Amino acid sequence: MTASPSFKQKHLLGIQDLSVAEIEVVLATAASFKEISEREIKKVPTLRGKTIVNLFLEPSTRTRASFEIAAKRLSADIVSFSGTGTSLDKGESFKDMTLTLEAMRPDYIIIRHKCSGAPRLLTTWTKASVINAGDGAHEHPTQGLLDLFTIKETFGTLAGIKVAIIGDITHSRVARSDIWGLTKMGAKVTVAGPATMLPPEISEMGVKVTTDLTRALHGVDVVILLRIQRERQDSRRLPSLREYARFYGLDGERLKTLPDRAVIMHPGPINRGVEISPEVADSGRAIITHQVTNGIAVRMAVLYLLQGGRES
Repeated sequence: MTASPSFKQKHLLGIQDLSVAEIEVVLATAASFKEISEREIKKVPTLRGKTIVNLFLEPSTRTRASFEIAAKRLSADIVSFSGTGTSLDKGESFKDMTLTLEAMRPDYIIIRHKCSGAPRLLTTWTKASVINAGDGAHEHPTQGLLDLFTIKETFGTLAGIKVAIIGDITHSRVARSDIWGLTKMGAKVTVAGPATMLPPEISEMGVKVTTDLTRALHGVDVVILLRIQRERQDSRRLPSLREYARFYGLDGERLKTLPDRAVIMHPGPINRGVEISPEVADSGRAIITHQVTNGIAVRMAVLYLLQGGRES
């Protein structure tokens, strides 16, 4: 496998920064790497000798584990830190902690941070390739890329695919990455949710906006459900989760109104009985676990392209 000259990024900070050609390279590379996960021995020497720091300063299960598995399948050495037990708890600044890590000469720093813009700031203090694993309500680019990969794998294309993103759009970094990626690749996107969870500027990103779930679901190919992110809300934006489930949750009856080809996606973790009913979550229309599988391949592709691929 050789790197494409179309991918010239040193860091992955957001899908907004990527060109259509670069997105296409990531998706094509991920398709090649996915085969590795289907082998009996799931390992290749592609990044042997590379060191990766997994710096997760917010809770994570899927993304953190996915990056760890991706790194190990590429034979890289990876060290993981969680949000507690770091020198930040002792009062060290984010800059000084980064300079300490930089002194250890890592090749990559993967970071999740509660503050939007933290990964971009990190690039000013390190020579390593920085990967944004989620920063505040800004972006979550590898989740967006794996969503694009999953949709393309399902339908064979992204151009013209109708996607509805439902839920807490205001606080969702996944929604923003999905919107940037989907619109760049020619998909038609509608976002829906309570008015209190729809940021006024979202229509400027080239999407349709509605508070009517029935209208949002009409004729769609893909439904991406989002959870209510109460940990990011500074005030109560809906009367109750029960009321949200009643008006915006995807249940069995609403599932029946979708076209037969339509699939259900969710970045996780899901809240059964809120944005998605158990009936829908466990149905054959939900491809949520496929997203998790594809996440490893996409993150392998990103690691390869950001540094190992560029040097090949």
